[in-house]
Amino acid sequence: MDKNIYIVKSKEIFDAIVVGSGISGGWAAKELTEKGLKTLMVERGRPVEHRKDYVGEGIKPWQMPFRGKVESAIVDEQHYVQQKCYAFNDATKHFFGNDKDYPYSTPKDKPFDWIRGNQLGGKSLLWHRQSYRWSEHDFTANARDGHGVDWPIRYKDIEKWYDHVELHAGISGSVENLDILPDSKFLPPFEMNAVEKEMKARIEKKWKTRKLIMGRCAHLSVPAPHHIAQGRIQCQTRNECQKGCSFGAYFSTQSSTLPSALATNNLSIATNSIVHSVIYDPKTNRATGVRVIDAETMETREYFAKVIFLCASTLGTTQIMLNSVSESFPTGIANSSGALGHYLMDHLYGAGASGRVEGFTDEYYSGRRPTGLVMPRFTNYTEMNPNFLRGYQLTGSAQRQGWDNFTQADGFGADYKHNIRNAGSWIFNLGGSGEMLPRYENQVSLHPTLKDKWGMPQLHIECELTENDWKMFENIADTAAEILEGIGVKDVKKRIEAKNGWAPGLAIHEMGTARMGKDPKTSVLNGWNQTHDIPNLFVTDGASMSSCASQNPSLTYMALTARAADYAVQQLKLGKI
Repeated sequence: MDKNIYIVKSKEIFDAIVVGSGISGGWAAKELTEKGLKTLMVERGRPVEHRKDYVGEGIKPWQMPFRGKVESAIVDEQHYVQQKCYAFNDATKHFFGNDKDYPYSTPKDKPFDWIRGNQLGGKSLLWHRQSYRWSEHDFTANARDGHGVDWPIRYKDIEKWYDHVELHAGISGSVENLDILPDSKFLPPFEMNAVEKEMKARIEKKWKTRKLIMGRCAHLSVPAPHHIAQGRIQCQTRNECQKGCSFGAYFSTQSSTLPSALATNNLSIATNSIVHSVIYDPKTNRATGVRVIDAETMETREYFAKVIFLCASTLGTTQIMLNSVSESFPTGIANSSGALGHYLMDHLYGAGASGRVEGFTDEYYSGRRPTGLVMPRFTNYTEMNPNFLRGYQLTGSAQRQGWDNFTQADGFGADYKHNIRNAGSWIFNLGGSGEMLPRYENQVSLHPTLKDKWGMPQLHIECELTENDWKMFENIADTAAEILEGIGVKDVKKRIEAKNGWAPGLAIHEMGTARMGKDPKTSVLNGWNQTHDIPNLFVTDGASMSSCASQNPSLTYMALTARAADYAVQQLKLGKI
């Protein structure tokens, strides 16, 4: 990467500042620079160069001192929260935040696990790459049952922007013509194994309203010419994703949006730059820049621009907004509604069931497919359940037990060695992704006294599960077990991990806290991700979401960001912002 793009101090008044460099920040930078705006990307973490800085890539478990486990002393001191993430290991730990440096607080009886990736590229280097459109049903959910404010947009408003980002990012999947899960502009889907094909046939024969399809993901199953032009090639199914992928086979800032933005020669980047607050001019009612603390030297500086995009992650963006106080906005910038910090949501994960599939002992598979199966939502859509509001989708896969299943199994001797060396039984698993209701009480605020090492007020996070959430968890586990038993799976066991200490946050789909809405009195953003209060201030990450649906949200962040950037450029050219 050209070192000249990195800046520290600058007197330039940029056309745009993008705070954050993850999925949303990368898209904002790409779209704004391609439309001709001189843009500064501000990232609180260190620079990460594509390929060169994927230091854990290709490192095998036996090449690591603890076979992939992270030394306990390091976990206890630096990663006591991050180590709860499924992707945290010795080859990926450098892409996770340091919990000691980034503390936050919660009430003792309301734990919340905040997973963070503070580096150039953010969590786009760590995400699970599942990519689904939201449907008209999702954008009308709040209006139907009265929980949360009505979205100011509908599916038709964002449809062409889904097309736009999907073609660039590369989304693999199958055309299914389902209203609840609209089709994307797909690359070919990954293939089901023999057991999955059989389970799909049995399920769809028994339940006419339930379909089992291949998961849709941001991996290049078959790259198009424009993906190859980005320097990306076909997924090698190595399961190396969270270590960084030098092939660029999965979508990340480094592999996809950043090269496009750099190609315009309109992008500058300031890393190790912690945004303290947004600078506001009450005379013009405009955001004029950001105040920054240097992560390494503790020096402060300011950057200025005509348009500000906040894309620092859901809670990161809200922390900046809450800390941006002035006489005009004493409780946080653009917070005349009082909604800033409230309506925090995360998906309901960790409930489901699994069991053993008899037979198929001569069936194998090769490679490590980067996606699983999905059963699109049917609960409270085609099959009504009066016990709770909203619904969930199920995800799963069929796999043979392998050597890694024996790392914690009892046994010794010849039989034990034989079992390790040979493929075991087929296991079929289904787990839910449920929709949490937007509630005022689930909120984040600035702690009145506690600060981090840079002097930033810590976030205080209050989020708890409700009766509706617990009823959905129970139904997910019961339904998953019912399906498995109904198709002949044996030894079915249900699970609800929230009963075993899984806290909100571990789905890593935190949303809300600066929501969109039609009414400036009850929402922070309008239908263009533009703050109601300040015309040139935009928020396009998860903070902007008014509800959380049951699908993974990242694809919607991409589409909203591209749409907002297009609108912002139009308004800038018209002199309206």
